[in-house]
Amino acid sequence: MYKKISFEDFKKIMSYDITKKQTCIEIEFCVDNYETYQTSWLGKMIDKETNQVVYWFGLTEDGSQAYDYDSFDKFSNAKVFNGKSLNEIWNKVSLISIDACDIEERLQFYLGKS
Repeated sequence: MYKKISFEDFKKIMSYDITKKQTCIEIEFCVDNYETYQTSWLGKMIDKETNQVVYWFGLTEDGSQAYDYDSFDKFSNAKVFNGKSLNEIWNKVSLISIDACDIEERLQFYLGKS
């Protein structure tokens, strides 16, 4: 089941400190009325070579639209959606899964609410 959340809640999820548990955040999503972005991914991980946090997009299944950023601000404002940023199109974004799990379960984990 697809779910829309506020950009504030999304920022809270993406601010989770992944360095403590050496984990990652992976969100599958789609963008309303954008045929290209019906199975897209975004997340946050640790670059194994630099040990720095990386925010990333994998927008198409063929890997042709993959982008990495070193800050949430650059990530959320990058114009990778046909000249628009994630911030600009957020109202059209529906989450499909978080960390390959049920959305409600993961929202509870990241936000402490359902």
